[in-house]
Amino acid sequence: MSNFSAPELIVTKRDKGELSTEQINWLIANYTAGLVADEQMSAMAMAILLNGMSRREIKDLTLAMIASGERLSYEGLGAPTADKHSTGGVGDKITLPLAPLVAVFGVAVPQLSGRGLGHTGGTLDKLESIKGWRAQISNQEFHQQLADVGAVICAAGSGLAPADRKLYSLRDVTGTVEAIPLIASSIMSKKIAEGTSSLVLDVKVGSGAFMKNIERARELATVMVQLGQDAGVNTSALLTDMSTPLGLEIGNALEVKESLEVLAGGGPADVVEITIELAQEMLRLAGKGDVDVAAALKDGRAMDKWRQMISAQGGDPDAALPEAREHHVVTAPASGYLSQLDALQVGTASWRLGAGRARKEDDVQFGAGITLHAQQGQKVEAGAPLMTLHTDEPERFDRALEALEGSFKIEPSATERKIVLERIK
Repeated sequence: MSNFSAPELIVTKRDKGELSTEQINWLIANYTAGLVADEQMSAMAMAILLNGMSRREIKDLTLAMIASGERLSYEGLGAPTADKHSTGGVGDKITLPLAPLVAVFGVAVPQLSGRGLGHTGGTLDKLESIKGWRAQISNQEFHQQLADVGAVICAAGSGLAPADRKLYSLRDVTGTVEAIPLIASSIMSKKIAEGTSSLVLDVKVGSGAFMKNIERARELATVMVQLGQDAGVNTSALLTDMSTPLGLEIGNALEVKESLEVLAGGGPADVVEITIELAQEMLRLAGKGDVDVAAALKDGRAMDKWRQMISAQGGDPDAALPEAREHHVVTAPASGYLSQLDALQVGTASWRLGAGRARKEDDVQFGAGITLHAQQGQKVEAGAPLMTLHTDEPERFDRALEALEGSFKIEPSATERKIVLERIK
């Protein structure tokens, strides 16, 4: 590999130049190996944030991050594979009912998931509220479960895109999280290394999402869809609303409970709608477009698949879920329609109650979180419960209530909410 120097590459990007494929390969390989220092990569990340990257550069960056580790393969599986990635939100428990639902139709779902940080929840934290369930499984167990059950949700092994893991923690502390080339290459390097043949991206838009406005969300979704297609993965994206929480439950065990309601044929309409939309899109990309997805939620097939998936990873699908010891009810100050319920503020309050973590090392309270008694657009009566706060530590209520100040509006007329905003193919 050619010998470059990190300062010259930083200067090129600082001065709005393009990095060659060789330069990007050299940079990522040497950063992974520890030969390019964190402060040099921090300067490069800031230059990328300020000056952007071309489509070719983003593709090269993604491929270099994939090449830093191993790639999974499902050659002997005998079934098509499809996966979904969400950019994160508040009350976003969709992976839980979605993976078993898609598996019902003979499409295998290898879902490598993460933990929550800040106000957005992590899929693994939710599932770990189920007694006995294990996030860490061996490669052999992973492939066996995929063959036997057709769905796996677990932690990614350390071998997939190690360059991304290093760069991810650096972006967090250097103010470069928002750089679209870095977000896109981070998400897509992991997803492409995961080896799935089809991928649907759920790109959230609104206050509780990473992308606050639709233009930025559309730009990110377009870049990621192009990256997937360039790497030979059938990729599409849905832009979905995250201005208000998804469903009625926010918090780990609470979201598992709501997912079980969806798998039992019930649950809130918005959670059901987005689960069905994403399932149809995953199945369409995997070549199974003509199936009745909603029926598999109603007739128990998806629930059967869920029970198999949880049991295969040591979980007890019949065990009682953890519940918080302390509760505080917030009541509606007036009658009318809930015209606004801010996702970021509700997510922050849930995090302060103990449902999330400030640092990767922190523990979460499985029972902590918020139950909403009304969603945006619904009618409320003065004095009726609007939300219930749950925590094991009552001293947390004050800071959670602070976060909720001004989070909702009650008005005389209802507003229509659209959940799926756009599709990008």
